[in-house]
Amino acid sequence: MDHTDFTSRFAIDPKTAARFSTAELRENFLLPPLFVPGRIQLHYTNYDRMIVGGAMPTSAPLALETIKPAGTDALLARRELIAVNIGGAGIVTVDGEALRADTRDMVYAGMGSSVTFQSLAAEQPAKFYLLSAPAHVRHPHKHIGIAAAKRVDLGSQATSNERSIFQFIHPEGARTCQLVVGMTTLAAGSVWNTMPCHVHDRRMEAYLYFDLPEKARVLHLMGEPDETRHLIVKNEEAILSPGWSIHSGAGTSSYAFIWAMAGDNVDYTDVDLVAIEDLK
Repeated sequence: MDHTDFTSRFAIDPKTAARFSTAELRENFLLPPLFVPGRIQLHYTNYDRMIVGGAMPTSAPLALETIKPAGTDALLARRELIAVNIGGAGIVTVDGEALRADTRDMVYAGMGSSVTFQSLAAEQPAKFYLLSAPAHVRHPHKHIGIAAAKRVDLGSQATSNERSIFQFIHPEGARTCQLVVGMTTLAAGSVWNTMPCHVHDRRMEAYLYFDLPEKARVLHLMGEPDETRHLIVKNEEAILSPGWSIHSGAGTSSYAFIWAMAGDNVDYTDVDLVAIEDLK
C-alpha cells in the first residue's frame, strides 16, 4: 500500500532569495508538516541532494519506499539515512534487525538498506525525523541513544544562549558518508541558537524545531549575513538552509532542534564565522 508523499525543492540562489516576499520565503525554505499519522513525508531538495522528511507510524508499520526524484528502485540504493525519533517509543527495522528507538534516539541505515518504521503504541506514536543523502560506500547500521551522543555545553545565561549540543555523528562514533546530525536543547530562560552565527558554503543544513509550546514560536534568521531575512516557525516545523545562508534564531520560550548537514566534509569546525556587528 502506498503510504508515501513527496515534493521536490529546487535550489534558490541568494540574489533571488533577497527579493522574495514572506510567502515566497516560506514556500521555498519552510517545509510543510512532516508528521502525518500513518504516512511518510519526503522532500527531495537540490541542496546537496538532501532528502528531509518524517514518518509517523500508528497501528501498522511503514516501509521506506522510493520516490521518483531519487531515480532508483529502492530509496537507499545509492543513499544513507538517519532517523531521529522525537515522539513515543518506536522501532526501526534495518535489514531485518529491529532497533528500538526511544524519544531522542537515532538510527543510522547505510547504503542499500531496507528500512521499516513502527510505533510501540498507536496512541503514543513515534515521530521519526528522516534525513537522507547520497552515499558512496555502505557503512553498518547503528542505534545511538541520546545518552551515547557526544555532549558539548555552550553559551551562558547572561547571553540567553545556554545550551547543550548532542553530536550523534562524530569521528569517534558511527561512520557515515556525508550525513552529520545532532540535537541542541536550550536551558530554561535561554532562547538564542547559533549566535554568533556562521555559514558553511561546503554543506547545506536543515533545522527541525521541536519541544516548543503550542503558542510559542521561533524567529528563524536566514539569508546572507549582510542581507538577512526571517521566518516565523512553530513546533515540529523544519527549515532548509542553503550553504550561503546563516541559520540562527530566537524563540519566545526555550525549545530544542535537530540540525543536519550534507556536503563536502563532516568537520564541525569548518565554518565561516560571522560577527554579530556585521549582520545586517
